[in-house]
Amino acid sequence: MNLQGRHLLTLKDYSKEEIEYLLNLSEDLKDKKKRGILGESLKGKNIALIFEKPSTRTRCAFTIGCIDEGGHPEYLGKGDIQLGHKESIEDTARVLGRMFDGIQFRGFSHESVEQLAKYSGVPVWNGLTDNYHPTQILADLLTLKEQFGKLEGLNLVYAGDGRNNMANSLLIGSSKMGINITILSPESLWPDKDLIDICQAYAKLSGSEIKLTEQVEDVEGADAIYTDVWCSMGEEDLATERIKLLKPYQVNDDLLSKTGKSHTIVLHCLPAVKGNEVTYDVFERFSKVIFDQAENRMHTIKAVMVATLGKQ
Repeated sequence: MNLQGRHLLTLKDYSKEEIEYLLNLSEDLKDKKKRGILGESLKGKNIALIFEKPSTRTRCAFTIGCIDEGGHPEYLGKGDIQLGHKESIEDTARVLGRMFDGIQFRGFSHESVEQLAKYSGVPVWNGLTDNYHPTQILADLLTLKEQFGKLEGLNLVYAGDGRNNMANSLLIGSSKMGINITILSPESLWPDKDLIDICQAYAKLSGSEIKLTEQVEDVEGADAIYTDVWCSMGEEDLATERIKLLKPYQVNDDLLSKTGKSHTIVLHCLPAVKGNEVTYDVFERFSKVIFDQAENRMHTIKAVMVATLGKQ
């Protein structure tokens, strides 16, 4: 499958088969790295890593993934370039596109990453915006596949802030891949209706089901429960209000007992605020799979770069 030159802004732009290809490539690259086999598919390639928001997993994954494949990553923090301040995003994109072979963007406005993709002339990858987090979803899908040996027919519950970039992206990825997804959240924090309608169309094709609910009893049958921080970056002033609103949706022993399945796992995209969205005991009990999930950021991000930019 040829994905050369493709951007990754959201998984809406990728078919089920293309996502499967990226996951299979991720598995292959992960296996090779475990055996000490690195590649040269990015040899001679220079990758710009633009960060408006701080990062642990995204920055490390792009950096190591690039170096493992022979490329050169260049970190560009918000104080290093003029992006959207003294220079328009359009002009910055055209400059970077003449110097770099690929661009990663992690920041606030999704429009920013769209502008970079429109004007740079090189593959652009979304490392996170306020609306979407597609590279995280690829890692999540790989983790689910490793845990259950399949994706189609799994039951995934996302508990917490249902209109953040993680809930949005899980809706897209799950409905594309045939995973039944439940958004467990106060109705005031449900995803945008337009996105739900789009994902319902994906679900019709893949055979999955989408459910939005405020009732914690609806975790029944869940193979995996996923949660994220209750206040996304930039929303810290809402912390007190969010804690009060979302406390009933904390991932704890009581919630897990309602699944009716002994094999239910807990996933978290990190960083975690233990005691808020997940209790300390539950987090530590599932820490192995959560940190597998974190490691898989590296393997899936490497696969994206190799597939869209690397020498085949």
